[in-house]
Amino acid sequence: MSSFQPAKVAKPETSENDPRFGNLISTGSSPKIRLCGFCSDNGVARNNGRIGAAAAPDEIRKYLYKLTPDPGQIKRFSSIMANVSDEGNLDANALPLDQAQEKLGNWVSDCLEQKQIPVILGGGHETAFGHFSGYIKSQKKVQILNWDAHADVRPLKENKPHSGSPFRQALEHSGGFCEKYVVAGLQRHSLSAAHYEYLQKQNCEWYFSGEVSKLLIERIYGRFTGDVMVTMDMDVLDQSVAPGVSAPATNGLSLDLWLHAAFCAGANPKVLSLDISEMNPEFDRDGQTARVAALTIWHFLKGLLRRPVAEK
Repeated sequence: MSSFQPAKVAKPETSENDPRFGNLISTGSSPKIRLCGFCSDNGVARNNGRIGAAAAPDEIRKYLYKLTPDPGQIKRFSSIMANVSDEGNLDANALPLDQAQEKLGNWVSDCLEQKQIPVILGGGHETAFGHFSGYIKSQKKVQILNWDAHADVRPLKENKPHSGSPFRQALEHSGGFCEKYVVAGLQRHSLSAAHYEYLQKQNCEWYFSGEVSKLLIERIYGRFTGDVMVTMDMDVLDQSVAPGVSAPATNGLSLDLWLHAAFCAGANPKVLSLDISEMNPEFDRDGQTARVAALTIWHFLKGLLRRPVAEK
């Protein structure tokens, strides 16, 4: 789409018998998975967070492009990678945030209407409302799963959206498109009493960080009854795993649990879309957090192999 600019990441040089994601991605007109970057941290700044997440999409790509297919499933995994189209970046910081979110929503809606899976590289967690806006545009009800240390149900600031408000915006949208909100990985020391009360009043579903296990992750995905959008905020991870985020967490989720959550998102046919948010290169350490984000997408793609779409 014209609003998107090409990614500034070179495809890796490799031999024919050593394919990498960056060499396999689709250039065709009918991909099954569409990838874009949402270069935004205006919402983080408005929420008094650490800016820098706008630079995340290309930093993630730098490591994503180098990943190989699973050698144990080389043919099928290569086929999945070859069905991913990377459509570049939306420079969201160049626009008022609500306009940028609307543009992202138009792109997500186009994906949904063509039965393609949108994968969004944020960007601050304001990415999530742009993601949700695609369902509004398509007049499609959706259930939201947010992997996050924070509930992100803050009120608007001076009637303006920000990185802490996306799920209040979704829950209170007049169209009623948010059928359900589930947040998992919450930190008790980072959840205000007011936000906890709001979750209760809105009949939301929540899980604290210490409660999360692989079995619980599988149960959460198994309980959805309608279409699902998944948003993965990297600050749910422990700071030792993901130092480069907008709001680092102490005592967060392990990498093993995080990657299992991404795999289960890929494997569940009810999941129609995914975003990864709050990766902040300004505070990363030797690309550690960007590598985790890239590996998250790899596990999502691996999960897709469990779906019937992978056989087509």
